[in-house]
Amino acid sequence: MSFRFPDSFLWGGAIAANQVEGSHVADGKGLSTSDVQPKGAFGELVKRVPGDFNIKDIAIDFYHRYPEDIALFNEMGFSCLRLSIAWSRIFPNGNDAQPNEAGLAYYDKVFDELKQYGITPLVTLSHYEMPLHLAEHYQGWASRDVIGFFEKYARVVFERFGSRVKHWLTFNEINVTLDEPFTGSGLPRDCSEQTRYQAIHHQLVASAKAVKACHEIIPDAQIGNMMLGAVLYPLTSHPADVLKAQRQNHDWLFFGDVQARGYYPSYMKRKLAQLGVTIDITAEDEQALKETVDFISFSYYMTGCASADPKEQQKAKGNMLEMIANPYLDKSEWGWQIDPIGLRYLLNLLWDRYQKPIFVVENGLGAKDQMNAQGEIEDDYRIDYLNSHLYEVGEAIQDGVEVMGYTSWGPIDLVSASTAQMSKRYGFIYVDRDDEGHGSLERKRKKSFFWYQKVIASKGEALTKPIYTRS
Repeated sequence: MSFRFPDSFLWGGAIAANQVEGSHVADGKGLSTSDVQPKGAFGELVKRVPGDFNIKDIAIDFYHRYPEDIALFNEMGFSCLRLSIAWSRIFPNGNDAQPNEAGLAYYDKVFDELKQYGITPLVTLSHYEMPLHLAEHYQGWASRDVIGFFEKYARVVFERFGSRVKHWLTFNEINVTLDEPFTGSGLPRDCSEQTRYQAIHHQLVASAKAVKACHEIIPDAQIGNMMLGAVLYPLTSHPADVLKAQRQNHDWLFFGDVQARGYYPSYMKRKLAQLGVTIDITAEDEQALKETVDFISFSYYMTGCASADPKEQQKAKGNMLEMIANPYLDKSEWGWQIDPIGLRYLLNLLWDRYQKPIFVVENGLGAKDQMNAQGEIEDDYRIDYLNSHLYEVGEAIQDGVEVMGYTSWGPIDLVSASTAQMSKRYGFIYVDRDDEGHGSLERKRKKSFFWYQKVIASKGEALTKPIYTRS
């Protein structure tokens, strides 16, 4: 690749507390909504009892092994690590009068370790979890009270870590509440549209209040939003399909519009009216929403199609979320369609829409890695996937898109959010643990580790141009 990424570009990986840390009740931590989802974000919920077992209770033990893992990230050349703070480590019940000092002290050590290597932390305040107490006693984000609890939590961590953390995100994939209300907002899965959209509104207000607090407490920091980038194409060139794709893309772009523009777009007002949903929006809420994010971030794994044809819509369940499969794309082992060009398309779409810097904070390939006879993992499929996606990021930068950085998901094997499997591996670093929780937790570099190391060192010049076929 003749193009060289900008010197300011942040290279790294992304992890989440509930998928790597383990130690789920250590040092005063309270249970989170993630702790009652042993089968993942889309699995059944369980009531925790003393002595039971959940694969996420240990995960990959990053809680104790973070120095080893951060050293490996540094060896790859990371200039950035995206990670999350477990809200229930800081406020075990969510509504506690005082923060848990042991939880704050833990993240002190993690951020100090990153500083030692010159790795910039990009910190998510709430990544698919919230204190379970708030879900059980306040119906999660359905309660307006939770806005205040979240703002208090945000202010505490900004005050504590602001001298070392200058890049923040509010909610991970904030639009996921549309498809998984418990994971996204601590809501009952059978909640009404009214409850769901009111909870979403409360999250958007809380996000804006956190943005304002960050600007006040850490004036030299940047804070962004984070969306699941689920871009849809029209299945055909029929105008009805084009309109259908636009409307379905609005369902998630709405979250970016509010957080980047500071108000509800007219298309969403119409949709809410058609759904019979009336959101309680106060004058204070409207004022709060005017505090907009500094940059846009998103996860990108796949694209899909939309169609106005009822027969085609019946096929939508065959893919992740409500997407119709694209006949021109290949799939991963988990049925997620692979579309590198879609990443360039999405980067341009968001840049044109918001004119704010953009950060690709999740992108990766889940696969069942196998060791060869020499005990090595030759994950060329992962290299091919990441090479093609990063190449398209480079193309988008040349298109004129201001891209801040790229953090692959996840740089080390971790517990899958959607399925709670270890066998769905994303990492450059192998972790010896299986789906039943057996294994030594030993870390091992994969072939992709050395590939990514070379890409980072060359600032992207080591990337090769992908060859796409149209059949």
